[in-house]
This record gives sequence, structure tokens and C-alpha cells, in this order.
Amino acid sequence: MKIGFIGLGNMGAPMAANLGRAGHEVTGFDTADVTVEGVKKAASAAEAARGAEVVITMLPNGQILRAVADEIIPAMEKGAVFLDCSTVDVDSARAVAEQAARAGILAMDAPVSGGVGGASAGTLTFMAGGPEEAFEKVKPLFDVMGQKAVHCGGAGAGQAAKICNNMILGVTMIATCEAFALADKLGLDRQKMFDVVSTSSGYSWTMNAYCPAPGVGPKSPADNDYRPGFAAELMLKDLRLSQQAAESADADTPMGKLAEALYARFVEEEDGAGRDFSAMLPRFEKRHRG
Repeated sequence: MKIGFIGLGNMGAPMAANLGRAGHEVTGFDTADVTVEGVKKAASAAEAARGAEVVITMLPNGQILRAVADEIIPAMEKGAVFLDCSTVDVDSARAVAEQAARAGILAMDAPVSGGVGGASAGTLTFMAGGPEEAFEKVKPLFDVMGQKAVHCGGAGAGQAAKICNNMILGVTMIATCEAFALADKLGLDRQKMFDVVSTSSGYSWTMNAYCPAPGVGPKSPADNDYRPGFAAELMLKDLRLSQQAAESADADTPMGKLAEALYARFVEEEDGAGRDFSAMLPRFEKRHRG
């Protein structure tokens, strides 16, 4: 396929490179002067989008997505697919989809899970929202860039799935870290706690697959001095998106709201910036009740 790729950062660059290696004709653009192997460099976002069958965006937030959409939609051909893989607010995803539809363009929001490692390895999971026709057209690209793609529903459904999943993740990680800190103060050995909880009703992904306690369970960022696999700043971004969506949908999410507040304090007032989101454990270790 002829593909335009806009946003060649830590995630976008390896995704675009994988598409190029798979034999697709990829033209890329980024505001930074980035060179990606197998990707032709365009002078503007509109130039990257012109004549492309699929235009993929990987951008930092909804405001930038809306600005890029204003630039590229007039340059795109009718019937082309605008595939946004950014993680943005649901309202922006739906607004851009409506704008694209008015121009005769198929829009799909498809945020990803799997991080930079998954982008490089081509093992991302895509959560897609938009028309079935668009999903079928871009499915071969999902197969190159990832290991799984789920069509979650109409416009905005991909973003909704991502932020609901990550709200659970943030809340669960906090609970897991709290439990380890409590176990420490009760004199319970961490390995014994893991052995019990990982096979009992406290079982969770944060305990079993991404344990925040160093030396316990499978290897995780905790075993690498909490260098980010998934940065605390990104968790905070997703929790803020979840609460923005909850406000817009009039949904009661008290645990999500509290998780957002805790991660905001951790990142903005404490030492969480630049650390993995599981570094909540050493945070709780140092704290006392009150």
C-alpha cells in the first residue's frame, strides 16, 4: 500500500519502519527532522498524506490530532483511510472522525498497547473504532505492526477501550503496591505473599506479570531500578483521559479519580517523573498512615 505516516517519535518511527520493511511505500513526516530507514521523508504532513491509501498518525494529544486533521484531510483522497493510533480523548477522536466522514474519508481510531518494545517487535495490540470497511482495509497493516487488533465499535470506541483498560491498570497497580507495603509492615515475606496472591483471588496482571516488587515474580521494571517499561507520566496521561471521558459521559469513577490524583502527586510533586508506573511501591514503602 501507499502509506503516509505522521508522527515519527518513539512509537511511530518503529511502526513506520516495520511497514517499510514489509514492502509498503511509506512517506513520513515529523516536526522534528527524523530519518527512519525505509521511510521517504516529506516536507509537511499534507505532503505525506497526498495520494496515500492510508494515512497513519501517532501524535501526543487530541489538540495536536485536531490540528493535523485540519491539515491533512483536505489533502487526502476520497475513500482513503485516516488511521489514528494516538492515545487521545474520546471527544477529539469522534470530532476528527466526523470531519473525515464529511470529506468522504474513512476514519478509524486505533490506540495501541505494548509500548516501544511492542512497536519495534511488531507485537502491538490495536483497539480500533470506526467503520467495518476501514477496519478490513487496514487489517493487513495491523498484522505487520502488531499481533492483535480488536474492532471495538464505532468512532471513539478504540479510545474508550484503551482508557477503560488503563484505568483498571492504574487502580490495580496502586492496590498491588499498597498491599506489598502493608505486607512489609506486617512482617510478611514478599515472596510468600506473591506465592499466595498470584494463585488466589488477588490475582491480577500487575501482580502476576508485572510485579512491582524487585526479585519477585517474572522479570519486570522493578528489577531494573524502575526504569520505565510504561512510564508513570504515561499512566497519568491515560488516567486523566479516563476522568475527562467520565466527566463527559457523567460516569461515576471514584477509584479512577483517586488513582489520577495519586499519580499526579507522584509525578508532579514527588520523584515519579522518569520512573516506571510500578515505582509506586517504593513510594508507599516510605510513607506512614495519615
